[in-house]
Amino acid sequence: MIELKEISKKFGDTQAVKQVSFSILRAETLVLLGTSGCGKTTTLKMINRLIEPDSGQILINEKNITDEDPDTLRKGIGYVMQNIGLFPHYNIAENIAILPKLLKWDKLKTQSRTQELIKKLHLPDSILAMYPHELSGGQQQRVGLARALITDPPVLLMDEPFGALDNVTRTSIQKEFKALEELKRKAIVMVTHDVQEAFELADRICLMDKGEVIQIGTPKELLYQPINDIVKGFLAGQRLVLEFKVVSIQDIWDYLPEETIDDVESVAANLSIWEAMELLRDSERSELFISGANKTIKSVNFEQLTKAFNRYQNTQQHE
Repeated sequence: MIELKEISKKFGDTQAVKQVSFSILRAETLVLLGTSGCGKTTTLKMINRLIEPDSGQILINEKNITDEDPDTLRKGIGYVMQNIGLFPHYNIAENIAILPKLLKWDKLKTQSRTQELIKKLHLPDSILAMYPHELSGGQQQRVGLARALITDPPVLLMDEPFGALDNVTRTSIQKEFKALEELKRKAIVMVTHDVQEAFELADRICLMDKGEVIQIGTPKELLYQPINDIVKGFLAGQRLVLEFKVVSIQDIWDYLPEETIDDVESVAANLSIWEAMELLRDSERSELFISGANKTIKSVNFEQLTKAFNRYQNTQQHE
């Protein structure tokens, strides 16, 4: 869907991006991760030509983006900014309808699509007549996402989209983001410096440092197959939590007790260890029933879960 070929960019004497290459598939979320100044936002903005590269090529659907008018290009790409960027003198309905108005959609089409999106994003109808300053940070962020999705673009760029939110609101919106069917068929490039956010939301992560790509891979690959000490060091401080979030019950299935149970309410084995621990902590029950392959159901408590996870960890470290 998107391909970057040896993209470079300098600002004065500073090499912001140096020969960056990667590709993003349809229905994939690639997160650009790294510290401030590593070149991730510059890389993102070159995809919709808010910044022009000094060298290299960017292709979308195998077409070089420099062959297209920048305004036309941007109309086909959703863009969500960190500071949301809602127009304060427009009400919410007008903010969401900016691009449909430029594309000369009729009012009924715009209203119908707006209603569809605010329902999906769990916003009340009453919000459409309100102004940005009347909304909470979480509501504003959902409106910013609705505005980016209104024309159903195949590509979505997100620059620190949840960075301005408090922790509770950010966690809630991240869960909604992961569950939103609308996003599961788009090529998404997201910038963040938040390691846990990257591991929560990414199909693959592109770790950048000093304008260069250090490693691209799935969250598991970065954790268990780091290419060098830079990757190891970047993840070291949060490694255990990250492992809890990327390892699923299915991964540790063979290390769980053999006892099987029939005819009980169960959860799927694609649940992460972190999610399973949360369920055990938040519910009054002392065990979870997990449904695995061949409809096998196993019962697991906190101690069994921890032991199985530790055994899985040991196998990964020895590989």
